[in-house]
Amino acid sequence: MVFSTGHANRGHANYGKPIGNLTKYAHKINGEAYVVDDTTIFIKGFSYDGTGPDAYFWVGNSTKPDPQGYIVPYPEIEKGRDPVVLKMYNDTDIILKLPDGMRIRDINWLSVWCRRFTVNFADVYLPANLKVPKVRVLPEFSRLAHGLRSGNITILDSKTFYIPNLHYDGAGPDAYFWIGNGTEPNTFGIKVPNERKSLLPLRGYQGEDIEIVLPGNYTVYDIDWLSVWCVQHHQNFGHVLIPKDLDVPPALGQTKITYSYTSNSKLTFSHCEISSFINEVMYFYRTSSTPTPPQSKQELTNCKELLEGRVQVQWEMIGEEIHIRVSARIREDQYVAFGLSGYDGKSEMIGGDVVVVGYNNVTGEFIAKDYYISDYAQCDGMRVTYRRPLRTNEPVKDRMIPDKETSVIAAIGPLNSRGEANAHHSFDKTIEDIRIDFTSRHVHECPNSLYNLPNMSNIKPWPPAVITNKTSFSARIGPAGGKRGYSSITGDPAWGVAWYINDLLIPEITVERGQTYTFIVEGGNDPTNPARRGGFSQNTEAAQMAQRVYAGVKYDADGYPYPTAAGRYCEWVHKTVDMSADMETFENFFETLRLECDKGEPAKLVWTVSEDTPDMVYYQCYTHRNLGWKIHVVNSAHAVMPLLSLIATSFVVGMLQFIR
Repeated sequence: MVFSTGHANRGHANYGKPIGNLTKYAHKINGEAYVVDDTTIFIKGFSYDGTGPDAYFWVGNSTKPDPQGYIVPYPEIEKGRDPVVLKMYNDTDIILKLPDGMRIRDINWLSVWCRRFTVNFADVYLPANLKVPKVRVLPEFSRLAHGLRSGNITILDSKTFYIPNLHYDGAGPDAYFWIGNGTEPNTFGIKVPNERKSLLPLRGYQGEDIEIVLPGNYTVYDIDWLSVWCVQHHQNFGHVLIPKDLDVPPALGQTKITYSYTSNSKLTFSHCEISSFINEVMYFYRTSSTPTPPQSKQELTNCKELLEGRVQVQWEMIGEEIHIRVSARIREDQYVAFGLSGYDGKSEMIGGDVVVVGYNNVTGEFIAKDYYISDYAQCDGMRVTYRRPLRTNEPVKDRMIPDKETSVIAAIGPLNSRGEANAHHSFDKTIEDIRIDFTSRHVHECPNSLYNLPNMSNIKPWPPAVITNKTSFSARIGPAGGKRGYSSITGDPAWGVAWYINDLLIPEITVERGQTYTFIVEGGNDPTNPARRGGFSQNTEAAQMAQRVYAGVKYDADGYPYPTAAGRYCEWVHKTVDMSADMETFENFFETLRLECDKGEPAKLVWTVSEDTPDMVYYQCYTHRNLGWKIHVVNSAHAVMPLLSLIATSFVVGMLQFIR
């Protein structure tokens, strides 16, 4: 995806507003100066021979440099410490922060000044009409779905957004920060890593202040909006538009906020092409079936955690070989991969040289394969210890391990039916580089016990709910229940919300032929809100004709369908964030919700079940797919059936003609 750059006045947006070249008088000084923001100056390509006895960067507001100026410490120092005399620099990029609350408007010049001899080595003067780049405050996120809201969003620099007081329930199935072009968010966008530099679907937020950075070479000048977007269902949960008249500071590292996290984030990764089997396997075992791990013949003294604790890598250089042990908490149908990055300097799957280990449930055999990663595609514990030579005779696909720090990659994903690595969902590709020096010793970066990796056991779904012997029902919207709810009950992907019938998540309902039933529907019908739209209306005309609708839809004089049961919008929302993963019962989960309703009246849908109604029909949303579930039709209401989850707007009772 290529975004256009329609900003007419970007100029020197990479470095800031140009001041000019330093005029040199001594000591071979060179450099081009820029104003970055109210307190920051950037010098591109600074050179200085370092022989001045008492030289500093020096600023002042007089007509020319003189002894009445102020030191601008470089490198930056802690408050109370003395500044460091300038050393030799050769074509070095330098960021200077003005001292003691001083602003750009308070100075007229920048100099390299020798205090001992009161000599000006070089200087540059600030233009009188200089327009300083400034942060830009935007509106808050629009509030469309999943409790998304925030304070006013600030563009700190050309790549960095500060989002205060962010709220989001975390229940969207495939939601990310998302950027792109156009008048509103759309599918032609790209993901933005979250504040943890991860591309895992967004977690819940409860009033947190976060900072996110645009990926790659993208800047705010390249985009029209920032949104929270569900990739799977092409839905916008909320967004903010980016103005075209921006003049914000460049992204030179001067605005970054430091955070401390306990993170569960993971990233998507790539499809792999098998190169050859690895012959150097010493042993490996599954922790799920081996309570006490066998002892290695050689203790590996170095250890580093990857994938935020799910994978631990130990290593030791022994002679001309590297011995590597990879431990991971995975299921029997998954694999773990570890190896050298495809590009030194960042975590890159393409071109990577990794070992993939797992357990083939079909053959009952452990596998360890050498993979060369050639292309992108969708593609309870395990440990393997192996060795490989430092040097190989196939440097393209079997990479040589350097005798210095090198970039590494790690991933976890499922095995297909043939025991091959296929679609991996967890990839330690962060914005920052992940590096290991395989020649190092006594590296201890594994705070968890080697045999006590994070518990990644499967989350058990809630049992389906059932409703029998009822003739009246309430129908509202509520959260889909994460991995315990809608998707586990139905086998279909959830959109994040679903129908709650009588305050139960998509229960299976039993009705009797000849009996009349009343549904009090509070699902809304706002076509501008994607959270309040659904499935029938999204179908093509042919698909609509292939469905038989028993209640909830009529056709106008021109033959166009419209919903008859919409009513006001009522939604069970999270009191804080999605707690479904922590609640073993739906009843406990329901206690974490609260009901929010728009003004207005509910709609009423009355359905008399005809004698020719099939044994199975479905309730669903008029404008959104995957929100409802089954209705069992019997001659006498006695069957007990399970419950499931559903969501969204106006209510429909219908069936696909081929489902009988």
